[in-house]
Amino acid sequence: MVDETSQKVLEEYLKDSRQSFREVARKIGIASGTVANRIKELEETGIIKKYTTQLDYEKLGYELTAITEIIVSEGMMIEVGNNISEIDNAINVYNVTGDSDILVMAKFKTRQELSDFTKTILKMPHVVRTKTQVVLNTLKEDTTLHP
Repeated sequence: MVDETSQKVLEEYLKDSRQSFREVARKIGIASGTVANRIKELEETGIIKKYTTQLDYEKLGYELTAITEIIVSEGMMIEVGNNISEIDNAINVYNVTGDSDILVMAKFKTRQELSDFTKTILKMPHVVRTKTQVVLNTLKEDTTLHP
């Protein structure tokens, strides 16, 4: 759990992780050294895993987003999920409850890429069945959850 100061620091960096310690300190009314220490603590505890950039995939040519549900046999969900995680098109891979065992969100430039992705998954050991849905409109796509 993070205290109020660390939460404020996180919220600022979620808005824009390019901000300097000094900028964040000024915005939330603390010393820049405190911001630096909090960031270091958050990194060391694994709360901050990495720094990244949010992309507009459509502008990069990824016109298709697909959500694939996968049913796996013999309790091999984690192993299959790890194999799927290695495929470049897979953006998010989850072991889930319900009728499916794995849920994958993936992005593709062409229908052929989507077809190849699906065939690759179906060839994996322990994969019983897939069910794929193609996204028509992206209404919100942001993995940032503000604490």
